Amino acid sequence: MLWFLFSLVMSACSAANADNMSLRILCLGDSLTEGYGVAKEEAYPALVEAKFKAAMASHKNAPDVTLINAGISGSTTASAPSRLQWYLKQKPDYLFLALGANDGLRGQDIDAAKKNLRDTIRLAKKNHIAVWLAGMAMPKNYGADYSKRFRQMFIDLAREEKVAFMPFLLEGVALHPELIQADGLHPNEKGHQEMARHVYEFMNNHLKETKP
Repeated sequence: MLWFLFSLVMSACSAANADNMSLRILCLGDSLTEGYGVAKEEAYPALVEAKFKAAMASHKNAPDVTLINAGISGSTTASAPSRLQWYLKQKPDYLFLALGANDGLRGQDIDAAKKNLRDTIRLAKKNHIAVWLAGMAMPKNYGADYSKRFRQMFIDLAREEKVAFMPFLLEGVALHPELIQADGLHPNEKGHQEMARHVYEFMNNHLKETKP
């Protein structure tokens, strides 16, 4: 009798797990993704994953989503293709590409940054990974022309490569000092909570789209 009951429980668990599709999202970024100045579990990738786990617990058919935090402080778009190549062994289903801020802060060539991002996107597509691109913006003191061209780079790239686009990673955070650390650049814990709210909404909506 005990063995019969155990079998029933295991069968029920297996059926429940079968209902939840497992998905892996690679968050390829810089210090904004790594969570500079906050604990790893307080950075937006961990917070977004927690939101997906909560949704799975309350909705039978919600996907089982894992986020891989591939953020490295100080990184630019130049390292993006090689970093993605290294992470291919983890077999991500989606790439959330959130790089470019450091290129902009260093005043680097916009065309070169765009090529690096394009090469990364195409490498992902070649490996059947759906791509989501996060846009960045520069402060006005970098010059109106450079700031405009920099932001437009992401818009154009998303259109040209036909990938889902989140216009600004720091939406609702960048212009709010209470959400930024003392360095004036990086989100604090409350800032990451706000980022997680926007990123989760974006990801959850686009998970419904067909993966290539």
